[in-house]
Amino acid sequence: MRDAERRNMPLFPIGIVTRLTELTPRQIRYYEKQGLIYPARTKGNQRLFSFNDVDRLLQIKSYLEKGINIAGIREMLKQSQEIKEARKEAEKAKRELSERELRRMVKRQLIYPDRPGKIPLTHGEFSRFFRH
Repeated sequence: MRDAERRNMPLFPIGIVTRLTELTPRQIRYYEKQGLIYPARTKGNQRLFSFNDVDRLLQIKSYLEKGINIAGIREMLKQSQEIKEARKEAEKAKRELSERELRRMVKRQLIYPDRPGKIPLTHGEFSRFFRH
């Protein structure tokens, strides 16, 4: 199981979360109502919080202590999420070779004259595989 999956597993009831964050159950329910957190629910409708939920509650508490209101916190959390998603996309793009880069690499390998035991391809032989 990956760390990201573990951090998102709903494990903690609200009583434990109140001790971990020093927030009241009323505050936690309010933040949920405001759309700042999304705890999982059991069949009996009990809230269960993940490690990520606890981290987010601590982040909310920190912002409130700095004097930021709920609307400001919502916007900051939204921007933070957008930045994380953009970073993930950038990392994914780095890992994947574009088709153009792949063609360029293959082209270099095919026409490189010092390939051991291989005869270099001429432009005519090469042109049937690549359009210019």
